[in-house]
Amino acid sequence: MLTATEALGQSEVFLEFQERLSRVAPIDRPVLLLGERGTGKELAATRMHYLSRRWQGPFMALNCAALTPSLIEPELFGYEKGAFTGALQRRPGRFESADGGTLLLDEIGAIPPEVQAKILRVVEYGVFERVGSTRPVEVDVRIIGATNADLKALATAGRFKSDLLDRLSFDVLILPPLRERRGDIRLLAEHFAGRMGLELGRADSPHFSSRALRALEGYAWPGNIRELKNVVERAVYRSETALITQIDFDPFVSPYASPATDAQPVPLRPEPPSSQPMPQTGDPDRPLKEAVAKLEIDMLRRALASAKYNQRQAARRLGLTYDQLRGLLRKHRSALE
Repeated sequence: MLTATEALGQSEVFLEFQERLSRVAPIDRPVLLLGERGTGKELAATRMHYLSRRWQGPFMALNCAALTPSLIEPELFGYEKGAFTGALQRRPGRFESADGGTLLLDEIGAIPPEVQAKILRVVEYGVFERVGSTRPVEVDVRIIGATNADLKALATAGRFKSDLLDRLSFDVLILPPLRERRGDIRLLAEHFAGRMGLELGRADSPHFSSRALRALEGYAWPGNIRELKNVVERAVYRSETALITQIDFDPFVSPYASPATDAQPVPLRPEPPSSQPMPQTGDPDRPLKEAVAKLEIDMLRRALASAKYNQRQAARRLGLTYDQLRGLLRKHRSALE
């Protein structure tokens, strides 16, 4: 889960989004946050709450997709003792717990239509009934809805109440995906790497080689910031030194798969293989040790590029064991950076 310190960025699209969020935060109206998975919708909602006049009140969040339809209503509105089997005592719901503050309804598109009708009543009149009761309960809650679904399409299909959509969309903020924030990738990667280094008790702060940075900045990031965090933390803990040279975008790809069945993610701007001619070890104008080193470096570059920097596959392409390849990478680290 992202924390408040991870609302980092300096790109134009990121700063524009933060400006819009800051402008709507003090306005006591419902807001919708739309964005792809991993873009930080809950983080944005938290920031909106603490920039609002409700900042001293509670901030509650509910992932509506994590509950079955039958559980969403009692979770939101609470229930009375005996309302259903297992209801041994009265229990307040999220609306009551968020009274005076903000309630984030994450994955709001997953809420069943019958529950949407009760939410609409809360938005319009500030009242609801607990499950198993007819007594109205008054609350003062600001609702923030978040989803990566197309709510307008759901409303057209009759799966989301158009009236509720109208009431929730006082403003709609669309979080920019990470691929539109290229200027923030290095900043975020260094932040995640430094924090992971502290967690591991590393003496030196982790940093990236230029090749690793190009790989990070050229990748499509379908999982956005959450995926970047995982990739960077994995790279830090796997690295034997503070210099991060290898990036593994997909840990699910088997290192034992044949090259024909590999399914590595392809960066948006893959680095082309080296176009330099391979040196001849028998070149009479070059000392033997220098020619061998040059050949090793060039073949390492080609094998890593063709294997998309999967070291185990690169080792197989070169006819080496994984340990032998790692030894060569350490030997030629400075030349490969």
